[in-house]
Amino acid sequence: MSSDEILDIVSFDDKVIGQEKRSIIHAKELSSYRVVNGFICNTKNQLWIPRRHPQKELFPLHLDASVCGHVRSGETYDEAFIRETREELNLELASGTYSTIARLTPYTHGTSGFMWVYIIKSDVTPTYNTNDFVEFFWLSPDEFFTKVSQGDKARSDLLPILQEIKHKL
Repeated sequence: MSSDEILDIVSFDDKVIGQEKRSIIHAKELSSYRVVNGFICNTKNQLWIPRRHPQKELFPLHLDASVCGHVRSGETYDEAFIRETREELNLELASGTYSTIARLTPYTHGTSGFMWVYIIKSDVTPTYNTNDFVEFFWLSPDEFFTKVSQGDKARSDLLPILQEIKHKL
């Protein structure tokens, strides 16, 4: 992922109003861009929660969503989710193998950007990209919250996302 990829800038109601480099969006701490997050959820309602690689620019060694990334300029949320799932988890998603379970905004939920959250129902541990993640855990949302309360670090968006979706699993 390039820090200079072009992302769409969106209005309060998530309509495209311009474009900007990812590096500039992050440097200015803007929240008017689009992101996707997704979780693999097994039959025990546990989520596949990986730990980010120590070389990651943002949130190194923090717990993360199963899949996350930016929506590139001109891309739909679904296209970005499918691309990120392929890149990070080496999974090819077919239609009907995932669903959108939440749509969050920085204004309502305090997230970093406009965000669609997806769920993939599976008991299979993915063959993840080791440049993205170094280890993983199968955790219920409550087990995740306990882990964080005991001092484990998590990417900042993960707490509001899991608060929003924990009853939708």
